[in-house]
Amino acid sequence: DGLALTGKGGLLPELLKAVLERGMDAELTDHLGYERGDRAGHGSGNSRNGSTPKTLDTEVGSVRLDQPRDRNSSFASRLVPKGARRLGGLEEMIISLYAGGMTIRDIQHHLAATLGTELSHETISNLTDAIGE
Repeated sequence: DGLALTGKGGLLPELLKAVLERGMDAELTDHLGYERGDRAGHGSGNSRNGSTPKTLDTEVGSVRLDQPRDRNSSFASRLVPKGARRLGGLEEMIISLYAGGMTIRDIQHHLAATLGTELSHETISNLTDAIGE
């Protein structure tokens, strides 16, 4: 009944989710030039427009984020860039394991067991092939 630190429902993925979502919200506030709920935003031509779900694979497991968006689609987070599927060192870990002699299937099982991150055989293979070239 102990507290899980990583993987689904773990403390660290939830903490990372909160930090990233607050950071992206602060970036959107800076982009728009006014705080959430501020009357200055009315009639400005651009405003908050909800969020888009996004799942990131991280060193502490998969994290499902609600990425904020604006009406003009001009907001691009630097914290979690558009198109990013992995965050923070996962690529480096895969390359290190591959260079150390582990097979792609071994790496897949290792990541699932240690980090709770489910990556497909094809994803790992494409990553190691891209680095190899």
